[in-house]
Amino acid sequence: MNTMQIKRQFAKIGVRSIVRLDESRFARTGVAIDVGRDGEGEFFDIAFGQGSRPEVSVVDAQPRLRHLLLMSREADGKHKFLCGHDERHWFVAAVPERASVSNVKTAFEALRPRAATNRLLRRKVKRKDRNRRRNEAFLRQGEWFFIPAGEQQFPELLILRNEPLRRGSGKPHICEELVRTGGEMVYVSPQHPNGISPQRYRKIMSGNSKLRHLPWMVQRRNPGVFVRGKVRHADHKTIVLDGWHQVLMNTETESQAMRHVAFID
Repeated sequence: MNTMQIKRQFAKIGVRSIVRLDESRFARTGVAIDVGRDGEGEFFDIAFGQGSRPEVSVVDAQPRLRHLLLMSREADGKHKFLCGHDERHWFVAAVPERASVSNVKTAFEALRPRAATNRLLRRKVKRKDRNRRRNEAFLRQGEWFFIPAGEQQFPELLILRNEPLRRGSGKPHICEELVRTGGEMVYVSPQHPNGISPQRYRKIMSGNSKLRHLPWMVQRRNPGVFVRGKVRHADHKTIVLDGWHQVLMNTETESQAMRHVAFID
């Protein structure tokens, strides 16, 4: 691993990086990537565990876009990460291994949900505009894509106001109006932000576990989600959706490499 070369490549896109040994929970399986902050601002923290020496290199750097593609070569294969700047902060996103990714441009394409790509093609959006946060096919805020839903309408009783939209325990995107349809019912608590099944919830409630006393909420996992109006987030510029838009997350969750990413938006 050429540590100085990695640091030089990150410097090209305008950010510091640290490559270090770390026996923390994230680093034991190989490389762990996070966005840290200190008195000098944000930096990329690339850590590896004791006895783990993954080969890490920068595949492509695009200074004008302030993005680069990082690759780690480990026992279970190659993993790639898009590292860059989005509006106000730096981020890292794991790229699905199934995609043939060789540079920043193809990493953007691999992270885009299929429905968003299909709409780009139907709307004949120019190639130079396809990775913009706003184009004729969709709007994007962070990891969320918002695709116009045409004349879709919903009964007033289904519309939730100022509803959070989040991935795991990350900071929520607050939607002025939101509707969820279908999906799987789950029970959510601070210790289980991604939810557990009704069967597991009943087992917890019938036992003596301390989890019985947590503040549980009933939510739906992987529902169809539609939003309208303002969508706010502390790290992103507020967007305004005129009419209902379907919400889709980027494809990062399809990546095995996501287990190496400590950063959560």
